[in-house]
Amino acid sequence: MVERKVGAMLMTYGSPSSLDEVPEYMRNVRGGREPEPDLVVEFRRRYDLIGGSPLVRITREQAAAVQEELNGGNDGTSYRVTAGMRFSHPFISEVMPETASDVDTVVGIVMSPQFSPIIMGGYVRTVEEAASKLNRSDLKVRVAGDWHLQPFFIEALAERVSQALDEKFVPEDRDQVPVLLTAHSMPKRVIENEPDYINTLKETAAAVARKAGLADDRWMFCYQSAGHTPEEWLKPDFADIMPELEAAGRKHVLIAPVQFLADHLEILYDIEVGAREQAEEHNIHFARTESLNTSPLFIKALAQVVRDTVADADR
Repeated sequence: MVERKVGAMLMTYGSPSSLDEVPEYMRNVRGGREPEPDLVVEFRRRYDLIGGSPLVRITREQAAAVQEELNGGNDGTSYRVTAGMRFSHPFISEVMPETASDVDTVVGIVMSPQFSPIIMGGYVRTVEEAASKLNRSDLKVRVAGDWHLQPFFIEALAERVSQALDEKFVPEDRDQVPVLLTAHSMPKRVIENEPDYINTLKETAAAVARKAGLADDRWMFCYQSAGHTPEEWLKPDFADIMPELEAAGRKHVLIAPVQFLADHLEILYDIEVGAREQAEEHNIHFARTESLNTSPLFIKALAQVVRDTVADADR
């Protein structure tokens, strides 16, 4: 029996590999527009402070773990799993030839469980363009859609919440610690065209809270990492919540991202530095959940997303 071969690519933003690459990376993110010099200085400072982003390395580690998980099954399929970046090396276009080599199907997984055609459509176009350059009429190409309630994913996030409460707070406090479940803020104008995207973020947060056993009055959904533009971004930001917690007499807070799947700038600076400083300014003991990274439950979630997307391509 001939074994079937499938290629899968985990795709995310990427990150500069050095401080010297920060301007080029920001230019890529902005579609070729030059970033303002003061913004480059600020982001160089942030990347320097966290010792550089580990995102590319971690995404590659996630890909290796997913490949091992998939190939440990007995479904008659051999899987090759790679990692491709949209705005930095290794670019999706650079990785596609390896991903598609000797396979009949390629699936792309955007490393954001809550899928938005408007926000993530660029990934779909990039994958399709990269695949078209291979001149393979026999190759099936699919990009996974929404998986914001994938059971293993929800379980993995809830596990991180429970672990953080157990490990970072003393027993007499942990049952009262407020939990802020966060997602990346977006310009209000974008979301007005696609309100369902915000609903999926909130559904993920609610599912994680239920799985972690959090009472309704112990958690709330909020935003983080608003962009450096004058337009209106979604609220409330976690910075808005800190003075409210202090006014309510709360002494602790746990921040748990429900959208970010690995350590990167939005975790290591926006939360670990920025949110911590904001909490401490209001006399609040701060903690955050460990990122999913290569959590075994999360790797199972990604493997199942790959299988489901392959099944969809076969229909």
